[in-house]
Amino acid sequence: MQARDVMVSPVITVSANATVRQVAQTLLAQRISAVPVVDADNNVVGVVTEGDLMHRAEAGTERRYSWWLRLFTGDAQLATDYVKSHAVKVSDIMTREVVTAAPETPLHDIAMLLEERQIKRLPIVNQQGQLVGIVSRANLLQAIASAKPTLAISPPDATIRKRLLEELKRQSWTHTFNLNATVQNGVVDLWGFAPSAAERTAIRVAAEAIPGVVTVNDHLLETPAFVY
Repeated sequence: MQARDVMVSPVITVSANATVRQVAQTLLAQRISAVPVVDADNNVVGVVTEGDLMHRAEAGTERRYSWWLRLFTGDAQLATDYVKSHAVKVSDIMTREVVTAAPETPLHDIAMLLEERQIKRLPIVNQQGQLVGIVSRANLLQAIASAKPTLAISPPDATIRKRLLEELKRQSWTHTFNLNATVQNGVVDLWGFAPSAAERTAIRVAAEAIPGVVTVNDHLLETPAFVY
């Protein structure tokens, strides 16, 4: 699946000339936690999240520094905090370096971006840089929840075993010379050794993910990787 298959469109946006108060009202009214900031051509120029509004003078939640902490905090940081808590326009508090993706981006890459950048949503832009949608972590969960089984007819046991062993051989963490699997009527029995509980769990998960598997019986023993 691609970003276009799960993205929300059209997207609720604000302009860079909007006020902080207007953004707060938009977040509350639309029940969202962030909003992209766009220019007149619908190009993404920034994003504002709830986190950007947590330390505001209106609410009395601006950052306060003790006298000794001020000694170790540079003037630039103090000035930046002041802007965050007192600015009137969105353009002064928004994050300008926005990570975006194309509609054709695979969901695997979307998930990696969300994790690596520690963000909760990703604006989707076309080749002209215009905003066409947004993908959030919730949208990825929706894709998982609505996923259908890939096969309606179970494959032969020999095919299941072959796919499982091939999958394990592709993983750098497995020690396949210590592993074996038998399959009967879709029931997989795992035999051999695993160096750790984490690898033992991963092997079982790999087996459960093979289409056609009904049950996995784990007979693996946890031992060092090299067995003589």
